[in-house]
Amino acid sequence: MGIFLILIVAIACNDSKTNTGDNGKNYESKIDSIINIMTLEEKAGQMVQYTSGWDVTGPVIDDNYEEYIASGRVGSIFNAHTSAYNRNLQKIAVEETRLGIPLIFGYDVIHGYKTIFPISLGESASWDLDAMERSARIAAEEASAAGLHWTFAPMIDISFEPRWGRVSEGAGEDTYFVSQVAKARVKGFQGEDLMALNTLAACAKHFAAYGAPQAGRDYHTVDMSERVLRDVYLPPFKAAIDAGVRTFMTSFNEYDGVPATGSEFLFQQILREEWGFDGFVVTDYTAINEMIEHGVAKDLEGASELAINAGIDMDMQGGAYLNHLIELVDSGKVKESQLDEAVRRILRIKFELGLFDDPYRYSNEEREKETIMKDEFIEAARDIARKSIVLLKNDNNTLPISESKIKNIALVGPLSSTKEVLGSWHASGDYEKAVSLKEGLENNLPANIKLAQTEGTGFDTDDESGFAAAKRIAAQSDVIIMALGESEHMGGEAASRTSIEIPGNQMKLFNELKATGKPIVAVLMNSRPLAISELDNKADAILETWFLGTEAGNAIADVIFGEYNPSAKLPVTFPRSLGQVPIHYNMKNTGRPIDHDEKYTSKYIDSPNDPLYPFGYGLSYTSFDYSDLSLNSKKITKDDELKVSVKVENTGEVDGEEVVQLYIQDLVGSVTRPVKELKGFKKLMIKAGQTETVDFTITEKDLRFYTKNMDFASEPGEFKVYVGGNSEDVMEVLFTLE
Repeated sequence: MGIFLILIVAIACNDSKTNTGDNGKNYESKIDSIINIMTLEEKAGQMVQYTSGWDVTGPVIDDNYEEYIASGRVGSIFNAHTSAYNRNLQKIAVEETRLGIPLIFGYDVIHGYKTIFPISLGESASWDLDAMERSARIAAEEASAAGLHWTFAPMIDISFEPRWGRVSEGAGEDTYFVSQVAKARVKGFQGEDLMALNTLAACAKHFAAYGAPQAGRDYHTVDMSERVLRDVYLPPFKAAIDAGVRTFMTSFNEYDGVPATGSEFLFQQILREEWGFDGFVVTDYTAINEMIEHGVAKDLEGASELAINAGIDMDMQGGAYLNHLIELVDSGKVKESQLDEAVRRILRIKFELGLFDDPYRYSNEEREKETIMKDEFIEAARDIARKSIVLLKNDNNTLPISESKIKNIALVGPLSSTKEVLGSWHASGDYEKAVSLKEGLENNLPANIKLAQTEGTGFDTDDESGFAAAKRIAAQSDVIIMALGESEHMGGEAASRTSIEIPGNQMKLFNELKATGKPIVAVLMNSRPLAISELDNKADAILETWFLGTEAGNAIADVIFGEYNPSAKLPVTFPRSLGQVPIHYNMKNTGRPIDHDEKYTSKYIDSPNDPLYPFGYGLSYTSFDYSDLSLNSKKITKDDELKVSVKVENTGEVDGEEVVQLYIQDLVGSVTRPVKELKGFKKLMIKAGQTETVDFTITEKDLRFYTKNMDFASEPGEFKVYVGGNSEDVMEVLFTLE
């Protein structure tokens, strides 16, 4: 480590005026001491991040990263991983620069590092916060063992837009639900103390409103009121701060005419002043540069000025800060104290990660070898994957398949044998170790059942040459399993679609198989909600399996053969057609609500208003009956707690888990309010034939929103409580807030 830094840190350790950092550690005076001896060039360098080139996750602007590290002009590297590789890069920073300030290594560890879990949207369908925290914890253990310090996750953008490819990376459409998921994932990644070797610093992204692009096109314009921003899109980010998240990432979109990366309103007023966030903010990939194309800066110097004034601490990949911060300070357009504050926030996280204690502490090849893809991690991946599978339809108890009724299975479809089941942003996941659906069925096939497989068709093609083989094995089967949907690459960043129907001629093949008269189980793999009205009308059973990760095939087999009773619920609404989009359960009423007996009301002439599958929907191999919804009082004050109680009976023949959901409707407000809003949920196992009483507590805080005067407050009046197994099939009761 640079000799100057060693001396300064040693002096600071003996400083009696040391301040206390976030984790109870004495970092602040050490940081002051370092900043005091840094040159302007060294300060700017800490604010620069470059990709190593290991992975390509955007346009490559400059690939001289090793030269920049050696000259102290880079403070962070991303897309570099494995302990040996990162040790070599860290050695350059620590041993070849004047101060020897260690690098922080970041990577898109979104739903696993090597052991890959379901895509984030799919995992959210589990409604199991403990499982989500567990998958993030495993991802952190593996990634930190591979030399990483920081993940660009969780993505907590609210989205009602299925055309948008990145809907796959979030947790769905509901503000309350996504807020709970945000807390679980932050806790999973960061653990109790970032100093622990098996943790990663988390990054809340994308701030803000990235999930609402016009026309569903990635990177496109966002236009909304401040009320909608604050009521709907911001709460998950505040929840992440409350959970201790240490970094934020800017979004590519504009808000109120200003690109987020240059928005003082978002980052100075809300994030810093209102919320008191003391971690650092990194741009998304080249987001500063893109403000030129947005039309708010004429050149990169001007864009850099906007970003630093907005409070953006680190420039990802764009070279904006590398090339322009110093001249901005020299010209007086930016104060050096602004750089000091940004560097302070960056160094604080490096201290919290223990990088100043030992820059190489995350680079232990033996630990990496012992940690990656441990048996217990693979078991967890299988368990969480099956918890994420939503049973959308199951006519005549087609599922589960048992050897007492079925002797021959025909497996067809473009997703029947592919190992491309990891989904977008699968980090360092290994396709060779992924379990395909065919492999999963073979691994778990009952002894007296035979399996025949052929693809029959591809994803986005009109080639029918494989139809004959598919129909041949179907004719010889007792049941057909058709694995259909999107290819893995049809979802994720820069993967927006104008159609959300099943692509290519997959439905044509389905219809020809349907003509055989054999029951068909549709296994959907996809990154977004799809419009599958025809499939719903014709399939005997439908499993929404998303992209489930490393153990996908085994997890699906567990559900198909009844080793696991599906319990997942949709975290997003599935429309009947694209023409209904945007559609979500918590929309607002109009002045002319739907009335089928009246012409001039808000409805379609060619479709019902309601979705194909509502938010919170999902079936089980058993059934649940709700009764006796009650409140402990019909009136409450701002100081009271309202107790809500409901009985849930498992009326079927097998044990099962149910997600009991509680919604609230504010009947009259100073501004219009949603028809219902999720305010609580509990997932519990109920044995066959047994009844459980489920209790919820509502307080005045749960009833707050941004009023007509933009105060965050509740208003006296009547409210409805809804409780049920999804957002549509509910019981209801009234209460009054006085």
